[in-house]
Formats: sequence, structure tokens, C-alpha cells
Amino acid sequence: MIVIGSGLGGLTSANRLAYCGYKVLLLEYHSQLGGLATWFKRKGHIFDVSLHGFPYGMVKTCKKYWNREIMNSIVQLKNIIFDNPQFHLKTTFDRIDFTEKLISHFKIPQSTIDAFFTRVAGMNFYDDQTMTTRELFDEYFPGRSDVHRLLMEPISYANGSTLDDPAITYGIVFSNFMSKGVFTFEGGTDKLIGMMASELEKNGVTICTNCKVDRIVVDKGQVRGVECRGKMISAPSVVSNSGITNTIYNLAGKEAFSDTFMEKADKVRVNNSSCQVYMGIKKEESFADIGDLLFTSTAPEFNATELCDLHTRSKTFSVYYPKTRPGHNRYTIVASMNANYDDWKKFDKKQYALEKEALIERTLTDLERYLPEVREKIDWVEAATPSTFNRYTLHTRGTSFGTKFEGLDVSRSIFKEVDGLFHVGSVGIIMSGWLGAINYGVIASNDVDAFMRSRD
Repeated sequence: MIVIGSGLGGLTSANRLAYCGYKVLLLEYHSQLGGLATWFKRKGHIFDVSLHGFPYGMVKTCKKYWNREIMNSIVQLKNIIFDNPQFHLKTTFDRIDFTEKLISHFKIPQSTIDAFFTRVAGMNFYDDQTMTTRELFDEYFPGRSDVHRLLMEPISYANGSTLDDPAITYGIVFSNFMSKGVFTFEGGTDKLIGMMASELEKNGVTICTNCKVDRIVVDKGQVRGVECRGKMISAPSVVSNSGITNTIYNLAGKEAFSDTFMEKADKVRVNNSSCQVYMGIKKEESFADIGDLLFTSTAPEFNATELCDLHTRSKTFSVYYPKTRPGHNRYTIVASMNANYDDWKKFDKKQYALEKEALIERTLTDLERYLPEVREKIDWVEAATPSTFNRYTLHTRGTSFGTKFEGLDVSRSIFKEVDGLFHVGSVGIIMSGWLGAINYGVIASNDVDAFMRSRD
């Protein structure tokens, strides 16, 4: 088997296939594994890329499909802060605490809350897709933009969804978080990916980094392998962890697919991207606990368009204390903002640099509301934009969250078009984030295994 790309979906597919006895080659374009689940080092700091918070389901998933050591490193983030013009509160981001907040702070009747949670908990992939999240909220909490903000804002940061996306894409993700709250990986992404790489090697996966796949070779409706560095590598099955649009248009080529399939593929919209600002605190400096995740905004109400604006007033601060990386006695902060690729791609080199500096300045100003003397304590700061993510991941338009909902069906049906070609990655909003990516990796590897058995 060949797996293209080492995001969490690609890593999981490679691991499961190798565990089942297949010979697996993993090809990664970047110099290190992880896709957007990655990290980098600067001046003694280790910065995690992407917003790190996932549901409790990761515990079971990692135990079953990776190993117990990885599972045991998953810990809860208990101090989630909301701070905006409509409300300020601290929560553990689970159903019990959310119910209490909705009753005591927002004065919502218990019966309405229970009915809402029951509704979203029952949602699945096959439900009616016509109802939007906006319509769902208006049904239970009409005219309550403050409640809409509480329920929606974190999910928008997690997967790029909006109030106008299908309600099921909200309900499934929100219900996952509501089980037991928000969790993260103690030790940081570098430790997680290192542990995953060790497990891959133990299971016999051949890992090659700095290897950009130029083409998936398809002949007469059948995968033959890939071209990489000018060489043909033969394989009966290829799992692409590249974006679904990149897989279809740039790797396999649209000529490999039927007109009917391409009609669906042409309608797939990629999701928005992100900006991030990474701030490292001097080794001798520290600060008090201000929360693990801070959803902050000075915008009067939640608005998905404002959330992605070049000069958005909304951002999330992920705060990394020494406890986050035991043994690494440093404090770091990562600010995450949703963003649009076109807003950044239009700048020339000089204007791009100026806009990045302005982004950093806005972020520091917002952070000073919680840490007034933070500027004097920082010894490293830099920013990433949608162009940065496009450069390092090759994601179409630098998307951080894959595609809108219609991408899910295209991703799931690609192997029905080309024998031996499978896709895994962030699609349909639901199959995004750390848990979605890993679970989709399991699904894809099961599809590959079924295909290979059918050939015997």
C-alpha cells in the first residue's frame, strides 16, 4: 500500500494497514510528520500548530487503534473561558456544566435545554441535511444571539462551520464535546507524533519525508501506483491524505473519473483557513493561570463572516503552561483566528509582511487584557497565515478544515470510481479535527482491506 500524506488520518490508515499485515509506504511532502497536527521550535520554545482541543472520544479511539501509552497522555482542559461583550464565564465545556450555565446565566428553562441536547445527540450522517444550524438554534433559542454564540463559537474555531451549514454537522461535533468536555495531549504534539512514528515503525511502515508525490497513476479505472521524484512506485492501493480537491484535480487528474462523479466534485467547496500567532515567554518569566482556552472577542455578536475577517476582533488563545509539557519549563501562547485565503494571497511581499506585523500587534493588544505585562515577558513572536498553511501542507487555498459537507460524499465514494484509490482527510466538517481525522483513518483502512480481500 502507499499512503500519501501524514496527517492524523494518513498516519492512522498506514498504522492500521500495517498492523493487518500489509506492506505500507508512507510518503510525506514535509520534513516532519503530522500535517496540521505538527509543531516547530524557536529559541528554546516548542510551538504546537493548530487549535488543540478534542472530545473524550479520543481516549477510546487511541487505545483501540494506536496504543495505551498514547491514550494515557490525553488530559482534560478544565478552564475554558468565554469573554465577549455579551457574557463572561468559565466552563468545563460539558453537558452538566453547560446546562447549569444555560439555566443560571442565560435563564433558559431546563425543559428546553434537555430537548435541545436530546435533539443534537440523536443526529447522524443520514439525517435530513436541509435544516441549518441557524434554524436549529432559532427553534430552541429564538432571538438569543448570546446563547447562539455560546453554542456555536467554539465549534466554528474547531472546524470552520457556520450557522448556515447543515445542522447535523454541528450536532454531531457538539455532542461529542458535550460527553465529557475538552481534552488535549499532555507532552505536546511533538510527543504525540513521535509516539505514533514509533508505533508505525514497530508495525513495519516505511516512512519517507521530503517526498512530494507528483501523480497518482491510474490506468483503465485502476490504481497502478504513484510517481514520486520522477520514479514510478507500483502498488495496488493508494490512500491519499491530501485534500480531496487536490487528490482529484492535481494528483489523479479529473480524466480518471466519470462525468457524473466530476459533476459532484466540481461542487465541493473548500472550507476557510486560519491565522495563528505564536508567542514564547522568556525562560525566567511566568504568569498566573488565566485559563487553558480563551474564546475572546470584542465583536458585539457572533458572526461567521466577522470571525474570518482580515481584521477580526475574535480569536482563541491556547495557553501552554509547564504542566502541558512536563519537563519543559516554558510558557507559550498560541492565538488562533479563522481566516480567508484570498485576503492574504492578494498581498505583494512587502504588504504581506506589514499585514503580518499588524496581525501580531492586534493579538498582543488583545492578550494584554489578560496579561498586562506580557510584552516585556515575550522573547519570540511570529505569525502564520493561510499562505503559510498552503505552503507547508499543499491544502487547496490553505484550508485548515477541509471541505464543506458535500465533500464527504465525494471522499467516501472515490474508491467506487477508481479501483484501489481511497481518500482520508478533513471533509464535510464532521471528518475534521483530531478525532474526526483518526476515526476516518480507521474507516479508510477498513475500506482498503475489504478491497484487497475482494481481489483474492
